[in-house]
Amino acid sequence: MPPLHETYQWIKALHLIAVISWMAGMLYLPRLFVYHCRVAPGSEASEMLKIMEIKLLRLIINPAMIAAWIFGLWLAFALNVFDGAANGYWFYAKLGLLALMQVVHAVLARCRRAFARDERPHSERFFRILNEVPAALMVGIVVVVVVKPF
Repeated sequence: MPPLHETYQWIKALHLIAVISWMAGMLYLPRLFVYHCRVAPGSEASEMLKIMEIKLLRLIINPAMIAAWIFGLWLAFALNVFDGAANGYWFYAKLGLLALMQVVHAVLARCRRAFARDERPHSERFFRILNEVPAALMVGIVVVVVVKPF
């Protein structure tokens, strides 16, 4: 049973807020890339999308990801979940899925830089498919954390 003292509850709340913010950005940025693929490089719409993309990444997605990791690791140490033999191995599955989420995050950041240079790194279809990956990873993470199947 997790400790129920006030600090733990606040850290848990901050972790959930950070995760929700991170996921909101991770679900929205690929959608912006879909729209960006449709406009001419250097156009007014392209320039507006560039501003939206960089602000979303730098002001929401990156800080939220950092906060989610900080508060998540704080909770992990508080709950001593690193002892898989005692707590099950669900936490390692969660870390694996989070590693994949980090890869998606890195791909999105790289694509944002390419769009900023007026390049089109991938097709609209690629970004439509990529848009679903964070959602699928999020579902996997939630199931692993709540159900703890192993």
